[in-house]
Amino acid sequence: MNNQSTQTSSFSDGIRDCIPTVMGYLGIGIAMGIVGKSAHLAIWQIFLMSTFVYAGSAQFILCGLILIGAPVLSIVFTIFLVNLRHLLMSLSVAHYFKEDSLVNGIAIGTLLTDESYGVLTAALAKEKNVTSNWMHGLNITAYLVWILSTILGALLGNFIPDPTIFGFDFALTAMFLGLFLFQVQLPLKKRKNKTLIILAVTSISLFLLMRFVTAELSVILSTLFGCLTGVLINNE
Repeated sequence: MNNQSTQTSSFSDGIRDCIPTVMGYLGIGIAMGIVGKSAHLAIWQIFLMSTFVYAGSAQFILCGLILIGAPVLSIVFTIFLVNLRHLLMSLSVAHYFKEDSLVNGIAIGTLLTDESYGVLTAALAKEKNVTSNWMHGLNITAYLVWILSTILGALLGNFIPDPTIFGFDFALTAMFLGLFLFQVQLPLKKRKNKTLIILAVTSISLFLLMRFVTAELSVILSTLFGCLTGVLINNE
């Protein structure tokens, strides 16, 4: 076993490994703050949203729903569906921290995002020995940077009344495209055929489901189909 796989990852290691995420969060967070400001939210409201919701996609959607005057129950249900994927992400990595306390597990799951999940899975793919301290360093750093960047964006939003002029509304889509490419790069090299099958099943099911159900539900169901395909393939 090499030194890389046996080393212990500390809190400071998690902070260091979060640097790429920090750079992404600065841009996306600022865009989120500007969009929030255009939705007529006060800076303190954007701060509370980033602190307690802490979900880029959900916050962008929330601003859009506020602008069209959607009912509160509709907003809550939509955000719940969008964030339901975090349950799948947490379940997929929970066994790596099964020796840690319940409090540690709750703390990790609470602050787990698409980006920190991506960093975690990349570290596991490289056979690094991740620990809860490393995960806390990664998660807390990303969390604080997200809050600060959205506040900065809200301050800048006073001078940018229409964020669509500069394409800020597309920032989250661009981030997810980059995250997707980062996630599939290594699996395509190591398990090309299996990865292509999973991507095909997920894409086709998403295309078909969107003809019958809402986009949010289609994403969740197609993700479940993709996960089920991965489990079946790996058990063969």
